[in-house]
Formats: sequence, structure tokens, C-alpha cells
Amino acid sequence: MSTHVRHPIWLPALKAADARTFASLYAVESFARAMVSSVIPIQAYEILHNEQIVSILYTVVSLIGLSATLFMPMLIRRFARRWVYTAGACLLAIGSLFFVTHTLAGQLAGMLCRVMGASALSITLNLYIMDHIRKTDFMQAESLRMAWSMVAWTCGPTLGIFLYSHFGIYAAHGAVAVFAIALLALFWFYRLSDNQSIQPGKTRPANPLANIGRFVVQPRLRLAWLIAFGRSCFWTTFFVYGPLFMVITGQGDIAGGLLVSAGNALLFMAIFWGKAGKRFGGRRTMTFAYFAMSAALLAAGTVGAAAPLLTGAFLLCGAFFTIALDALGSTAFMRSVRSYERAQMAAVYRTYLDFSELTPPLVYSVVLAFFGLGSVFVTLGLLAAFCGFMTWRYLPKSL
Repeated sequence: MSTHVRHPIWLPALKAADARTFASLYAVESFARAMVSSVIPIQAYEILHNEQIVSILYTVVSLIGLSATLFMPMLIRRFARRWVYTAGACLLAIGSLFFVTHTLAGQLAGMLCRVMGASALSITLNLYIMDHIRKTDFMQAESLRMAWSMVAWTCGPTLGIFLYSHFGIYAAHGAVAVFAIALLALFWFYRLSDNQSIQPGKTRPANPLANIGRFVVQPRLRLAWLIAFGRSCFWTTFFVYGPLFMVITGQGDIAGGLLVSAGNALLFMAIFWGKAGKRFGGRRTMTFAYFAMSAALLAAGTVGAAAPLLTGAFLLCGAFFTIALDALGSTAFMRSVRSYERAQMAAVYRTYLDFSELTPPLVYSVVLAFFGLGSVFVTLGLLAAFCGFMTWRYLPKSL
């Protein structure tokens, strides 16, 4: 009997991580971020009372967040992925504490925590996905991940605005902390770090400048970055300037939250776009989505404040086609990156999100000095047309 070992029966034997594992993690993370996606720009506007200064604030935050993203591989090598992911979830909760101060300093600190937390979560989750999902299954896995996050991005913005308007700032940001803690618990329940194949690599240095140089010399990685940058610029504009547009044109805070929620409700169409990409090819589907998005944005900018609800409808049309790029766009990177440099290249690739939060507010702050708020959507429409052309011209037909 001395050699008999009693294994703890309360520890479940988890099956290998699959697409549903990562879809569930992303869904909970989406709740943590979506709850205040409409609250933050409105809160910033209440503090600063000027949409142009709000754009500058977002620019500053994105610039600092970009630096944090580039150094993420060094953190992964030093502390391992599971701890970087854990830190990312904690930063979302910590950011809530800063937001509730309702001061400019607190707003800045909260936005920084949110950006850095999202960066850590995004990079590490992508690394886990590339380790556990076959390349031929990326398109289906990514569309499933987007579809599962639909509930969060549909209900979250409106619920956050409702809590903020009726129960105060503590209720809105407190909900974020609750979901961040739930994300942390779910991540450790899955015990992804137990898999030895996802330990941090040691074959290449993590120097940020060297990583950028290595990324830039690979044309397919550059194109993957551009595809992701273009569609992320839409969501940055939609989340920030959509609610602002509704408030400034007199439609109210709730209308801004409803606009964002309605756009996110379309995420369930990610499954449809995943099937379309499989049938017609990623290149054709993404090119079509970009040009259709461009047309919708140009229409929204042309109508502008003359008919706010019609402008909102055009923005929703743009969101519908952007979801195609959400479902298919990341496959261009995942199928191009070499396995031995995934961590380094994933960090550089992730800068598309930082640049999409940095560049549009900077450009818009200049455009808004000369034109009305509708010019924001026209500017974005021109970018979408350019991204569509580059996708059609250079993305391999085999994708």
C-alpha cells in the first residue's frame, strides 16, 4: 500500500485546447473591454469639453502603448506567456480604478492600463492559437472567435452606457473589473501554460528594433499588417467618433451606445464571412469587403450631420463589411509567419492596433480643424479604398 498513489479526483483532466477554448477566452476578454468602449470617449469629452483635444489624448495614449507593445517579447522571454497574460487581465481591472477618479490624470492612466493590458492579452493569445490550431484551420477558428465575442460587443457598450448614465461611474467600471477577474480565473482553469510547446522561445534575440527590421523585410508580413491596420482604423473611428457624433448632433449618450452595440451585433456574421472566404478565397472576399466598406464610409461622410440617423445607418453598413476583415484578416499573418519567430513577429504585427489608435486621432485632429465631423468618415473611406487595392494587388490568390 505504500506505493499506492491517490490522485486528486477534483482536478479535471482537460482536453487539448481547441478553437472553442480560445473563443471562450476572447469572449470573456471582450466583455471586459466592451463594457466601457463607449463610456471612455464620452467620459473624456466630459473632462476636456473638446473633440479635438479628445483626439490628441487618444494619440498620446496610443503612442505610449506602441512602445509597450514592441517590448512585449522581452517580457514574454523573461516572465513566460502565462504571466504576461495574467498581467494583461490585471491591468484591465487596475485601469478601472483610475477611471473612477474622473480626472484628466486618472483618465490618462486608465487608458494606458487598458491599452497595455489589451496588448499583452492579444499577443499571448495569438501565440497560443498558433501553437494549438493548424494553419489550415485558422480561417474557421478566427471566424468562430469573432462570432463568440458577438454577445459581448453587442450588449457591452449599451450596458456600459446604461450603468454609467443611471448608476454612476463606479457601476460601469466595476463591471469591467468583474469580467477581468473572470477572465483570469478561466485562463488558469484551462492551464494552457502546462503545454511545453508554448514555452517562450530562446532562438532569437528580442531586440525591438531588430524585430521591426526583420518584419519589414518580409512583404507578406507587411501586407498582413496593412490589412489589419485598415480594419482596425474603422473600429477605432466607430467606437470613438460614432458615440461622439451622436452626442454632438443631439441624439444623446444612449444613441451612441446603441450605435456601437448595433455594429457589434453584426459580429455573428463572422461565421458567414468565414464560409465565404473558404468558398471564394480570402483575397477576393477581403478585397470586396474593403471596397464596400469604403463606399459606406464615403456615404456616411457625405450625409454627415444633415441626417444623423442615416449617417449611423451607413456606419453600420461599414461595420458589416469590416467584420469580414476581422474574420479573415489575421489569417494572412498566421499563415505567413515562421514558427521560430512567432513571438517577435506577433509583437510587431500587434502594433497595427496601436497605430490604428494613434494615427486616426492624429489625422482627424488636423482634418477637424478645417472641416466638420463628417470629414472623419470620408478620410477613413479613402484609407479603406487604398487597403482594398493593396489587398487585391499583392495578396496571394492561394490564401
